[in-house]
Amino acid sequence: MRKGELTHQTILETAVRLAEELGLSKSGLFAHFKSKTELQVQVLEAATVVFTERVIRPALGRARGEPRVRALFDGWLTWDRDKLLEGGCIFVAAAAELDDAPGPARDTLVQGQRDWLDCLAQAARIAVAEGHFRDALDVEQFAHDQYAVMLGFHHAKRLMRDPQAEARARRAFDALVTAARTPTS
Repeated sequence: MRKGELTHQTILETAVRLAEELGLSKSGLFAHFKSKTELQVQVLEAATVVFTERVIRPALGRARGEPRVRALFDGWLTWDRDKLLEGGCIFVAAAAELDDAPGPARDTLVQGQRDWLDCLAQAARIAVAEGHFRDALDVEQFAHDQYAVMLGFHHAKRLMRDPQAEARARRAFDALVTAARTPTS
């Protein structure tokens, strides 16, 4: 079975379990959505709310600068370990399924990922303002590289089943942060 088919199957199985928990028939559950696309959009929007509550909001409570950048990274790792996500990160799975599928679901996913990259870049920008990162740091590149570390982590952990995936991701992130820091004289 292809990855997209597996993702589709996982969504359906989860929807069936939800219908059972709510005491609804399967058709009763799906009747609340006008289309598969609307269901996808609403699932992505709901996942974004949960991601914001579990990853972004706690990080915003950390000190400005590098501590917040690190908290965002740690929160993202925790997000992957969360038992809510039996199939791994919903956004990574959706990206594989929707990358070549134009429409509202892809648009929702893309906007959410752009917002996340902006959040990472803003955290790096604040780290520059706080003097933790060097003035000339390209914060968008930093956000891109941080995002790439996480995508590599997902690939290594979920597909390759690398037991060192998290340790490797942490080393890559630490190297990224070290390169971004203001040199001390």
